[in-house]
Amino acid sequence: MVTSSLPSAKTGLYADPRPAWLAQREEEVIEPARVIVDPHHHLWDRGGQRYLLDEMTSDIATGHNVVATVYVEARSMYRAKGPEAFRPVGEVEFANGAAAMSASGGYGPAAVCAGIVGHVNLLAGEGARAVLEAEIAAGQGRFRGIRHSVAWDSDPDVAHMYATRPKGLLLDPTFRQGFAQLAPLGLSFDAWLFHPQIGELTELARAFPGTQIVLDHCGGPAGTGQYAGRREEVFATWKASIGEIAKCPNVVVKLGGLAMCLLGYDFHERALPPSSEELAVAWRPYIETCIEAFGVERAMFESNFPPDKGQCSYQVIFNAFKRIVASFSEAEKDALFSRTAMKTYRLSID
Repeated sequence: MVTSSLPSAKTGLYADPRPAWLAQREEEVIEPARVIVDPHHHLWDRGGQRYLLDEMTSDIATGHNVVATVYVEARSMYRAKGPEAFRPVGEVEFANGAAAMSASGGYGPAAVCAGIVGHVNLLAGEGARAVLEAEIAAGQGRFRGIRHSVAWDSDPDVAHMYATRPKGLLLDPTFRQGFAQLAPLGLSFDAWLFHPQIGELTELARAFPGTQIVLDHCGGPAGTGQYAGRREEVFATWKASIGEIAKCPNVVVKLGGLAMCLLGYDFHERALPPSSEELAVAWRPYIETCIEAFGVERAMFESNFPPDKGQCSYQVIFNAFKRIVASFSEAEKDALFSRTAMKTYRLSID
C-alpha cells in the first residue's frame, strides 16, 4: 500500500489505527486455546475514528480465545441533555447495549462488555453516590466500577489532552469524599495516571484499604516530552514506585497500555508494524517488573484497544504477552490471562 510507510496520525497519547498498515503483519497465534478475558478496551465513534462492537469482534476473531471483555470508560456516548453530573450514565447505557448485542451470539462467542467500568465525577463529593446508583441501574448487572482519569503532567507534550486537568486530584479532599462512595456500593476504581503520580495513588490506597483499585497500563511509564531520552532513569523511578504501591493488597495492575506513544517507542512510524518478538523485547522489563511486584494473582494482561492498536494488531499484542510469560506455569498463565480479571471484575464465564 502506498500509505503503509507514512507516519501514523497521532492523537496525543496514542497513534490512530491504520488497518492497511497493520495488515502487513500477520502471525500464527501462540497457544490459541488459552482462555483470555480482556479486562480493558473502549468503544467509540468520534473524530473520524470508529471502534464499535463490529470492530472489536473482528479483532477478537483473528485467533486468540477471548471469552469475555471489560469495557472501560472513554467519554463515549454521554447523554446530550439532563443534569451535567448524570450525563456519563449514557456511556454505561451504551456499553450495556453493546453487551446485550454481544450476548445475542450474533457477534461471535465472546461476551463483549461482560463487565462495565464507567465514569462519575468524584469532585461531586458525597453527591457522587446518586450518579453511581444510576449507573448501577443502567448496567443491569454488568456495572463494576468507575474510572476518573487523574493523569497530569507539567509538560503538555506528555499530558496532551490532560494538560488542563488540576494537579493532585487524588489528594483533593472533595475527590476523596466522592471516592469514599465506591466501597459501600461494592464498586472498584480504575486509575489512569502517569508514573510520577503513582505515589499519590499509593497514599489513596492506604487511606482506603477496603476499596479495590486497579492500576491501569502498568502505571503509565512515560518516555515522551520531558522524559524522552531518559529511559533508564525513568525506569528506575517507575520501578521503585511500582514496588511501593504493590505493597497495598487492595491494588491490582493491568499489564498493557505500552503500545501507546507515551512509552516513547516509534513503532507506529515504521514502514512495517512490529512483530510480537520486537514488542516482547521492548515491553518485557515493564511487564516482568509488575508481575514480580504484584504477583500473578494481582496482575492481568489487557489490550487497551483501540489506543494500543495504533502500534500493533490484536493478534500481535496477545502474542507478545504470551511470549513474555512463555516460561510460566499453566496456573500462572491462567491467572494473568483470565483468572485475575474475572476475580477483579466479578465475572462468571462458562
